Amino acid sequence: MPDKPLSFSATCALLILMAEDREMSNPELKKKYGVTITGKERTTLNAGRFVTSRRAGRSFSHVVTDKGWRHASELVRDGIGTPGNGFAAAAVKALVGNLQRHIARSENSLAEIFGREEDLVPANTGEPVAEPPASEPAAAPIAQPSAASVPASASDDVETMIRKAYAQLADKPNAWVSLTRLRPLLGDAPRDEVDAAFRRMIGLPDVRLVPESNQKMLTDEDRSAAVVIGDQAKHLILIGA
Repeated sequence: MPDKPLSFSATCALLILMAEDREMSNPELKKKYGVTITGKERTTLNAGRFVTSRRAGRSFSHVVTDKGWRHASELVRDGIGTPGNGFAAAAVKALVGNLQRHIARSENSLAEIFGREEDLVPANTGEPVAEPPASEPAAAPIAQPSAASVPASASDDVETMIRKAYAQLADKPNAWVSLTRLRPLLGDAPRDEVDAAFRRMIGLPDVRLVPESNQKMLTDEDRSAAVVIGDQAKHLILIGA
């Protein structure tokens, strides 16, 4: 069954979260934009799986889902049909509708346009692991740790398991770790729960998830291990202090 069209207010809520490209709490939304995502807007966006909301203290925090990003892309491509009245509604319609010109000209995706700067920096401009000098023999490949090498207690949630696996693999502070190496250490954790945890974690101040800068280096295993956030595949994770 096709989704019912979103109301203008729910559409605007989705666009705000898209533009922020991170999880936002209602207090943050109120402080920055003077609005909160509650009532019909939250219920509609959650029921349609455009936005995931979770209770954080006394309030809710919200993040756009893959389906939400796809719908936002459709709005940019097709425009907003009935945005309401007044200059504010007309401005939203004009800005969203005419983003398509920039996308067509630049060949960028919405995720690249609205992605947070730190998530769009190529991985090799962060703190990459140094390549061995040409005059020295390359180090032996790092052995894949087994899932059993990362102890997990019954109380561990998926985020805790991810953090433990990262700590096991990172060879120095602020090291980039590929999801190809990290996923096997999560044992039997369901793929959808792991991906949902990655999408929540990307909004945290100590976590970065980025695509591999050299797409030609990617193997089928790397592509399979990636997590898609927005409309962009992320292959590497960094968890800092």
